[in-house]
Amino acid sequence: MDGLPKLDRIDINILAQIQQNARLANVDLAQAVGLSPSPCLSRLRRLEKAGYIASYNARFHLSKLVEHITVFTEVTLNDHRREDFIKFEADIRRYEALQECHLVSGGYDYLLKFVIKNVARYQELIESILERNIGIEKYFSYIVIKTVFDRGSVPLKSLLNNS
Repeated sequence: MDGLPKLDRIDINILAQIQQNARLANVDLAQAVGLSPSPCLSRLRRLEKAGYIASYNARFHLSKLVEHITVFTEVTLNDHRREDFIKFEADIRRYEALQECHLVSGGYDYLLKFVIKNVARYQELIESILERNIGIEKYFSYIVIKTVFDRGSVPLKSLLNNS
C-alpha cells in the first residue's frame, strides 16, 4: 500500500457508497458524502487512478436467467514447491466456470468456486482439469443447495477504521 494516496473518512465513504450502488450519479454521491459535486468527482477520479476501484459491475439474479449450480472445490496439490503453485495457478485460470480461486491455509491448498450449468457439466470440467496434470493430488466438491445470503460487498468502514 506504499505510494497510494492516504484515505480519509470522505474517501472511505465514497468507496462505501459506490460499492452499494456503482450507478449513483455524482450529484447524489456528493450529497451522500457531504461534498459539492466537483470535489466529489475529483476524489472519485483520484481513487480510480490510484487503483482503489477495480471495476464497476452489475450483479444479476442468475437463477432468473439460467439454471445453474455453484460448487466449492477443495484442492490439494501433490507437491508444495513454489513452481507447483505457479503451474497450478497459471493453468487453472483458463476455466470460465471458475469464479474464484483462493490459496488457503489448513487441510488443503486451494478453495475454488465454480458456477456451472449442472452436475454433469461440473463432472466433465473437473475430469478435464485432472487430465491436464497440473499437480492435483485430491479434490473434494461441495454443491451449494441454497445460498442463504451473499452480501456482495465488504464492510469497508469497519475494515478501514483505524481505532
